[in-house]
Amino acid sequence: MSLGYAEKLSFIEDVGQVGMAEFFDPSHVLQCKIEELAKMIQKSKHLVVFTGAGISTSCGIPDFRGPKGIWTLQREGKDLPKASLPFHRAMPSMTHMALVELERAGILKFVISQNVDGLHLRSGIPREKLSELHGDSFMEMCPSCGAEYLRDFEVETIGLKETSRKCSNAKCGAKLKDTVLDWEDALPPKEIDPAEKHCKIADLVLCLGTSLQITPACNLPLKCLRGGGKIVIVNLQKTPKDKKADVVIHGFVDKVVAGVMETLNMQIPPYVRIDLFQIILNQSLSRDERYINWTLRVASVHGLTSQLPFIGSVEVSFSDNHNFKDAVLDEQPFIIKRRTTETETFDIFLKINYSEGCDCLSTKITIPFKYEVSTEEHEEETIDKEAVLQSLREKAVEESSCGQSGVVERRFVSEPRSETIVYATVTNLRTFHCQQSVLANGDLRWKMEGSGTTSRKRSRTGKRKPRA
Repeated sequence: MSLGYAEKLSFIEDVGQVGMAEFFDPSHVLQCKIEELAKMIQKSKHLVVFTGAGISTSCGIPDFRGPKGIWTLQREGKDLPKASLPFHRAMPSMTHMALVELERAGILKFVISQNVDGLHLRSGIPREKLSELHGDSFMEMCPSCGAEYLRDFEVETIGLKETSRKCSNAKCGAKLKDTVLDWEDALPPKEIDPAEKHCKIADLVLCLGTSLQITPACNLPLKCLRGGGKIVIVNLQKTPKDKKADVVIHGFVDKVVAGVMETLNMQIPPYVRIDLFQIILNQSLSRDERYINWTLRVASVHGLTSQLPFIGSVEVSFSDNHNFKDAVLDEQPFIIKRRTTETETFDIFLKINYSEGCDCLSTKITIPFKYEVSTEEHEEETIDKEAVLQSLREKAVEESSCGQSGVVERRFVSEPRSETIVYATVTNLRTFHCQQSVLANGDLRWKMEGSGTTSRKRSRTGKRKPRA
């Protein structure tokens, strides 16, 4: 897993308490607490969930202050955790997807996250019901018009700095900035204000996988107390807010949440990741007008200069009626150029080979080639993008496999002739199963399966200081 975020942060001597001991409730106590939490959620009218790094450790993302956390290992002079897969390929956990189901059911009203991994958005939590207090490593924002851009690659900077891209709004065009805060950055009002609002009216704030050491973020759950709300903390380590909580659960977050969902008789939905790429076919007459020069490019939908992190190579071949040589494009940008006569028609076959972290190996696509003179300057085919995406999700789950693809956008330009086709492709599928079994001593054990086809103290006004 990429540790770029931790490495990009400015240096600070004191990052708070690290290496904290972990505690585990006995299985029968854990089960009683799970059932109590399920009843509290069932009765709640305004549930808010507050999440920390502990909900993403099962995704392969290390935490910061645990026994093997980033800050803990750094202080001990040890090597940082090794990457288990590229950061941009991390998939939401069982907990992430359970929260999605609770939101869809109308039970969960708002999510407040201290994480920068972007997994809440990827899981399907609506943006308007999410505050990412410390930013998102995969999000860029336009400081002029406020537009947000969720990327499939990790943005190269942190600290609200300008990136190499511009706002795609034709009326704007301002330089974009990253959204991840550095130590000296204040919490943005866009994130902290709705978080405060929802905590004040919450009757239950559920804190998952957080040591509650970062201020002012760690004080947000306490705002529900004045209105009679309750706090539940699920974390392996003790926290400074435990005395304020009605229930403190020491156990793995996934295990606790799986138990709650089972008690509530609610299913945890599968996670289907869909990535987008575009194929651009440009055609032009040669100077003597005897040939058609054409260029085919497989590119990111985030701009021609952006990398495609989930594609490793592209194999190009042609239909039998043509004698073009096959090609393997193994370096980005993925571009192939050829020349043909004006009357020739043939098919271009592309085998898109996916990179590490994708469950499927490849997808095959056919591009018909035919030179035509259009009478329209610009044409755009009407496609119901959401319907295509939903169909791909349903098919992936039904077939228990990935690799399915579909066209979600098609644009034509007549002069110079260009056709752009945007494809959506299923690159990852993960389903979740929970089973409860009784041990010989009467205790309960949860068996959880996730299957696929393959802290800081932050000041709202400025400088952040770790808690003593």
